[in-house]
Amino acid sequence: MEYLKIIAFTHKHIDLQSLGKLVICEQTLDDRLRNIQSVLGVKEIFYVGTCNRVEFVFTSSNSIDKDFIRRFLTVLDMGLPEKYMDDFIDKVSVYEQAEAFNHLLRTSCSLESLVVGEKEILAQIRKAYEACRVAGFTGDYMRMIMNRVVKTAKEVYTHTNISKNPVSIVSLAYRKLRDLKMCSSEARLLIIGAGETNKLIAQYLKKHKYSNFSVFNRTLENATSLAKNLNGTAYPLSELENYDKGFDVIITCTGATEPIITEDIYKKLLRGDTGKKVIVDLAVPNDTAPEVVENFPVHFIEVESLKEIARKNIQERYDELVNAEHIIEENIKDFELVLRQREIEIAMSCVPQKIKEIKQTAINGVFADEISGLDENSRLVLERVMNYMEKKYISVPMVMAKEILVKNS
Repeated sequence: MEYLKIIAFTHKHIDLQSLGKLVICEQTLDDRLRNIQSVLGVKEIFYVGTCNRVEFVFTSSNSIDKDFIRRFLTVLDMGLPEKYMDDFIDKVSVYEQAEAFNHLLRTSCSLESLVVGEKEILAQIRKAYEACRVAGFTGDYMRMIMNRVVKTAKEVYTHTNISKNPVSIVSLAYRKLRDLKMCSSEARLLIIGAGETNKLIAQYLKKHKYSNFSVFNRTLENATSLAKNLNGTAYPLSELENYDKGFDVIITCTGATEPIITEDIYKKLLRGDTGKKVIVDLAVPNDTAPEVVENFPVHFIEVESLKEIARKNIQERYDELVNAEHIIEENIKDFELVLRQREIEIAMSCVPQKIKEIKQTAINGVFADEISGLDENSRLVLERVMNYMEKKYISVPMVMAKEILVKNS
C-alpha cells in the first residue's frame, strides 16, 4: 500500500453548501480525471462524490502536501474562487499508505458517515469505483483494494449490529406505523403539509404500495406537486375541515405554531366514524391539539417519543464500533499478505514464458542433433518428460515463494 493516497473533503470539516462546489458532474468527470492522471503522474484513480463527502482515491509516488493539493484542485479546474481554494486546502483530510486503506474501509463500513451504520455509502463507493473502472481509470491494484473493501463492509454489516434499527425520525415513524398492522395498503391517508419531512414519509408509503393519498397544504401549488408524485389529490389547507371522504391515517408536519388538527376539525373529519385512527404528528410543536389525543380513540405517534428511540438506536450503533473496528483491523492484516502474494505473482508472471524459451532452445538448438537421431517413440517420451518438467518448473517457484511469505508473516 506504499502508493495508495486519499484526498478527502467531508462534512466533518466543511459545510455541505461549500462541499457542493467540489461535486463533479458525470459529463465532465472523465476529462477531469484524465487531466489529473496526465499532469500529476497518477496511475489509478477513482472519485467518490456524495452529499456528505468528496474523495479522490488514487495511487501516486508523490508526497501529498499543500502544494500538491493546490495543483490537484487547479488541474481539476472546478472554477473555484481563491477564497474557496484556500479554505478547501486548509480543511482537506489526507491519508496515505495503510492509513488511506484504513480510511477507505472505515468509510465503506459507514464509521465515517454523518449517521453511523447507514448502508448507502457502500453502494455509493462501489458505483463510483465501477464507473471509473469502466472508463479505464483503475487497474489490478484498485481491483484488489475494492474487493477487500466490499468483503470487509459485508462482514461488518453481517456480524455487528451497527446498521440495525433506524435512526431517522421519518424511518422510525414509518416503522411504528407499519408495526401497528392496522393499516392495509388501501388505507386512506391524509397528508397535512408538503414539506421535506412529509415528502420523505410519503415516499416510504408509496414504495410499500400505499396509494390512497389526499394532500393538504397552505400553498396549493406545493400540495399539487406532492399529490402528483403520489397519484393523489391536492387540497388547500383551508378545506381540511370540509373534507368528507373519510380517513384511516393522518400524517402531519407543518410549521404552524398553533394546532392544525383541533378537536372541532377532527370531529368534522370523522363524520361520525367511531373507529380507532392513527395520527403521525412529526411537527414541532405538535399540529395535533392535546384534546384530540385525550378524547378520541387514536394511535398517536409524535416526534418526542421517536427522538428517544433514535437516541437509543444511535447509542447502540456506537457501542458496535469496537466490533466493527476489530473486523477492519483483521482485514487489513490479511490483505497485506494477499497484496504481497499478488506482487509475487506479478513479479513471476514472466517465468512461464522464460521456461518455454529455454525448452525451445534446448530442443531446437543445443540438443537438436541428438534429438534428430532418436526414433519416434524416444522422441515422444522425451517430449512428455520435457512437458512434465516445464509444468513443474512453472508451479514450484510460485508455491515456494508463497510458502516462504506465509511463514515469514
